[in-house]
Amino acid sequence: MGNRPRIFSFQNPFPLRGIAPLPTVPPQMKKKGMVYLVGAGPGDAGLLTLRGAELLGRADVVVYDALVNSDLLRLAPKTAEIIFGGKRASEHAIPQDELNALLISRARDGKTVVRLKGGDPYVFGRGGEEAEQLALEKIGFEVVPGVSSFTAAPSYAGIPLTHREHSSAFTVITGHEDPEKDASIDWTQVAKMPGTKIVMMATQRMGDLSQRLIAGGMSADTPVAMVSWGTTGQQRTIEGTLVTIGDVVTRENFRPPSLAVIGEVVRLRKKLNWFEHRPLFGQRIVVTRTRNQASELSRQLIERGAEVIEVPTIRIEAPDDKQSFVEALAAIGEYEWVIFTSPNGVAQFFEYFFKSFDDIRAIGGLRIAAVGPATAAKVAEYHLKVDLMPEEFVSSKIAAAFVKYQDIENVRMLLLRAQVANRELPESLEALGAILDDVAVYKTVPETEDPYGAAARLLAEGADWITFASASSVENFHARFNLSEFVKKFSRVRFASIGPETSKAINSLGLTAATEANPHTIEGMVKAIETVARPAR
Repeated sequence: MGNRPRIFSFQNPFPLRGIAPLPTVPPQMKKKGMVYLVGAGPGDAGLLTLRGAELLGRADVVVYDALVNSDLLRLAPKTAEIIFGGKRASEHAIPQDELNALLISRARDGKTVVRLKGGDPYVFGRGGEEAEQLALEKIGFEVVPGVSSFTAAPSYAGIPLTHREHSSAFTVITGHEDPEKDASIDWTQVAKMPGTKIVMMATQRMGDLSQRLIAGGMSADTPVAMVSWGTTGQQRTIEGTLVTIGDVVTRENFRPPSLAVIGEVVRLRKKLNWFEHRPLFGQRIVVTRTRNQASELSRQLIERGAEVIEVPTIRIEAPDDKQSFVEALAAIGEYEWVIFTSPNGVAQFFEYFFKSFDDIRAIGGLRIAAVGPATAAKVAEYHLKVDLMPEEFVSSKIAAAFVKYQDIENVRMLLLRAQVANRELPESLEALGAILDDVAVYKTVPETEDPYGAAARLLAEGADWITFASASSVENFHARFNLSEFVKKFSRVRFASIGPETSKAINSLGLTAATEANPHTIEGMVKAIETVARPAR
């Protein structure tokens, strides 16, 4: 460690924080409210605009519709009021007039209100009506356009709306008009319009509308494709012609929300169907990692076409024995090695470290060991290099890696990991002569909240896969959902494990992992699922 004297400025990383009362704001200084009518896009969360994401990030209130991807709600601050304002099965959660009043009321309270609407607010929604009310009440508002399903769903189904050889125009029509409106669509006139026709919200009426278009002069053999839940992992596409599509809808039990694409461009689907050919398309996969960790696994699964449901089973908190960590942090310069067994350990250590030290150099000449690439990547975020990593990415192999690396007899080591952890690693290091402090830097506790309805949806609809990245995620998921009963209810479900310890936890419940990652990384687990799932498609 060298002979230079070390001087550290240390503060307790677990201070007690008092909360001062908020000052009273004079009425004349009260913040002026604003309503943003934001298009959430057609379902794929990645299609939200940057402006939409920015506004969600500073919303005080979010009022969202049924067809909005609930993952977008995570962009809102944790303090935001989240209100479901859509409708399901023809039942409004909030009648339109009450919803308008709600937007006005919250804005008058000085709130930043995001009205999150599926697709584009002004395309076959009621965004125009809501904007009218806001204007009437002199409430400031802004409309943020969104990607509409009438362009996105055909694209994800491999159908361009225009093509130089097939169509130079397109027409968008609603198949679900206001029943109180006297005027109705002249389908004979629609039939005469050139190019592609897109009919939205007409799932159950498609047979009747097709006959009207044929009566108006369109060929009965005109190709038709219908896309439901476009751009999402639930996307489903059926094909037919004007004369057959009604029967196809009935035979396939095709359900809304959907749209129909009518025209010669449908013939291009065979060549251009990029989304539905992804390796995990049609697979519903549950990600059980903590909310902060889930994004990378979810991203990789979504990019392969899967429908992802994030149901975190654990969350990270400070350990019960804070004093041991305080003492270890105060003596950080006395250790030669620090060993991390998870990205959580790295994140928690440096969160507390920088509350106590102003300079990364206070870590001194420590060398760093990490269990695997994910942990090493987390260390690299702090511009530090990992000196030792086992060839097999499990904690039990770290001691063997040290045997090849150096003699660790009388070497002072700091092992930072979860409060509840296997004793195999510290015992192996001590057997090699290391002077080891095994210190809990965090604990995992069960996550029971379901702010966006993901857990309720899982219980109602089931899944094809449940992914587990730790033994504790298995144990906590079982405690919350009872895996044995879940398997009985949804027999198609299979489990993916990140490594041996996780597989053991699954086996202890009398269940078996259908696949185990090799290497024991997120990328390895995604590849393992892909390999097993592909033959079943």
